[in-house]
Amino acid sequence: MIFNELDPRISRALSKLNFHKPTLIQAEAIPLALAGKDILARAKTGSGKTAAYCLPVIQKILTIKEAIPETSPDRAAIRSLILVPTRELAEQVTKHINDFLIYCSKEIKVVNIANTTPVQLQRPILSELPDIIVATPSRALAHLDSQNIVVHDTLDSLVIDEADLVLSYGYEVDIQKILTHLPKIFQCFLMSATLTKNVENLKQLLLRNPAILTLHDEKDEINLTQYCVRCSEVDKFLLIYVILKLRLIKGKCILFVNDIDRCYRLKLFLEQFSIKTCVLNSELPLNSRYHIVQEFNKGIYDYIVATDENDLKADNDTDDETIEEHDETKTSDKKRDKTRLRKKDKEYGSSRGIDFINVTAVINFDFPTSAKSYIHRVGRTARASQKGMSLSFVVPKELAGKHKIVSCPSAKHDEEVYAKVEKQQSLAGATLRPYFFDMKQVEGFRYRVEDAMKAVTRTAIKEARLKDIRSEILNSEILKTHFEDNPNDLKALRHDTIIHPKRVQQHMKHVPSYLMPKIATPAANASADSDPVNGESAESNEYIPFRKKSTNERYHGKKLFKGKFGPKKRKNDPLKTFKLDSTPSKRKKTQ
Repeated sequence: MIFNELDPRISRALSKLNFHKPTLIQAEAIPLALAGKDILARAKTGSGKTAAYCLPVIQKILTIKEAIPETSPDRAAIRSLILVPTRELAEQVTKHINDFLIYCSKEIKVVNIANTTPVQLQRPILSELPDIIVATPSRALAHLDSQNIVVHDTLDSLVIDEADLVLSYGYEVDIQKILTHLPKIFQCFLMSATLTKNVENLKQLLLRNPAILTLHDEKDEINLTQYCVRCSEVDKFLLIYVILKLRLIKGKCILFVNDIDRCYRLKLFLEQFSIKTCVLNSELPLNSRYHIVQEFNKGIYDYIVATDENDLKADNDTDDETIEEHDETKTSDKKRDKTRLRKKDKEYGSSRGIDFINVTAVINFDFPTSAKSYIHRVGRTARASQKGMSLSFVVPKELAGKHKIVSCPSAKHDEEVYAKVEKQQSLAGATLRPYFFDMKQVEGFRYRVEDAMKAVTRTAIKEARLKDIRSEILNSEILKTHFEDNPNDLKALRHDTIIHPKRVQQHMKHVPSYLMPKIATPAANASADSDPVNGESAESNEYIPFRKKSTNERYHGKKLFKGKFGPKKRKNDPLKTFKLDSTPSKRKKTQ
């Protein structure tokens, strides 16, 4: 057992965290890392890459300190530097390391310097020489240049997590400068979900005789079920309303959109029907973003509307197959920038790095603009051997841009990107199944949806966006100060509060019984190992069918009849035979 080869204090912590069996990447990488090999690893998101490099780093530091007397000043030194692309991922990695250090926290100290605290204020923390530093490349370089971090003679290991994303975020120059401050010999880990040309260049620069691990677990493809729905841009709003309001998907769900305006448009639209959602985008302050993810993982919120605009930009810079936006789109984006209350956080990412826990489904409300982005979005579900599903809306080219009010500029390229995604998934042994909604059953909801869409104007979006940012900035300051001394008060802070600037029509909150589709069946009656596409549920907490039935099927009560032996029609319909006699002669006779 690999975990038994680690220090007993680490093994004890792993048992407490229910780490009983290593994942594929951990089983392959940890023995090689303990042997001192440099590692270049490619593995799916959620496969356990963080523990695969954290555990060897901790083990190495404990081994080094055991050989140094406790009274020696050499025990205090910065021995490991972990570079990550986003602040959210820095917080996550720091938390994982602290969890592994439950029983040896006095021996090893870890510090996260990726937050927004000024460099000068972080100097006292770094002067205590923590063993492990977690940072973004830009923040690490700032401290190295100012001599707050000096590692010429002490650094033993360098980790670059999500290496391809680090490079695509524009950190390549920063990393080259960081290397000038490091010793000539150290162990290096490059971890990534994809391997690009830039990662290959970094490999030549950093690694010496590395162990290259390209791991693919067939179980991951089985656990993730992928669907796509072809529909117009207006029908996307209709279908998302039906899916969420009728609870066709059970459990926690992430809805991805392609820009911040779309983020608030979807939130305001769902608020018309009293469907609460959280918003996650690069304009929100770091503390609020991190708290939103934490509360979502605890089950406080069911739905998050997330943007991955920075991830999309990163993919655009590195993926030759990515569809570029036209100049008109760029011009309109510049105009929108003027209305923003604060600048975007460049070190933000929602579709990669962040550890969303127990996500039942990912919905691509706006189809991603690259195949890479698709992989990372759907990678938020079906993690750690759990089952999950993805549902993507694809707008046919002839329907894109027909409804300017709700149109997304990237929709015109949906079919082109979808073709690349389909090809990529087929090479990986996975398929995107078509999912057909019976539009006759949902047509009754259309008037409600159109009524709600009229209330979500550009002015309403702008007001809601400004209101939400102001409140989250206030929450961020509160999180920074007050809640440090009053942790119980943090439970009262919610991020899914209603932000609509207009009055919501109360009758939209409930769904009248006459609009309920007849083919929807209770999830409890569904079998445990069946297929949602064929009208059955895959798990007790998954999906209710909502599809067209074949022509030889009839639904009657709780039984399903096929062919000509379906339920008989009533011969005499009293509503058809009854007629009101309005002639004067017959009125007299009745009197």
